[in-house]
Amino acid sequence: MIAAPGYGIELPDRELACAPIHSPVGQAYLGAMRAAVNCALANRQVITHLTRKVFGDVLREPTSPSSTTCRTTPAKRSGTRSTASRAACLCTARARRAPSAPVIRRCPVICATSGQPVLIGGSMGTASYILVGTEEGRTRAFSSACHGAGRAMSRHQATRQWHGRALVDELASQGILIRSPSLRGVAEEAPGAYKDVSAVVEAADRAGLARKVAKLKPLVCIKG
Repeated sequence: MIAAPGYGIELPDRELACAPIHSPVGQAYLGAMRAAVNCALANRQVITHLTRKVFGDVLREPTSPSSTTCRTTPAKRSGTRSTASRAACLCTARARRAPSAPVIRRCPVICATSGQPVLIGGSMGTASYILVGTEEGRTRAFSSACHGAGRAMSRHQATRQWHGRALVDELASQGILIRSPSLRGVAEEAPGAYKDVSAVVEAADRAGLARKVAKLKPLVCIKG
């Protein structure tokens, strides 16, 4: 937002930001983003390896390979009709491609036929969902979809309304185990502090932004 006026760019919302790709600020942003993505991918590899090791040690069974990599807000060149007259690099929240998107060819085979997965996490006491990208979402919303239910209140408000110990006990009675070094952190993430994830997913599905595939129920939540 700060850089946009200097390049004669008017934005409809104060929370949006824009700059020419080849400008100093545009190149600085892309460089920082690529460094962050590389760090995130390396971190993911370490976490995935350690998780597989734990499951292998406990279950004594081989663990399956990871099927997807999700970057929260990547910047990608757009190939939609609205940007056909110029090269545009868009930073969208949890962008997931439809089966027909060119980038799919670099993804696992299953993505080429079904679209990239959209992972929508609920709270530690509600369901989470797996969806896939759609052609309609690609043309209407730059392949962007929500990546969570979204908070209904701030973390500070949540700690005033819930107590961590009581939440741990309540969720345990529902068969959901919580492991966290901070009870305040548990209160901050209370299920009631989030919007209804099922309603959010239903809205995304009906709008054609992504297509519902599976509903997941939490069994164990580990908060670092």
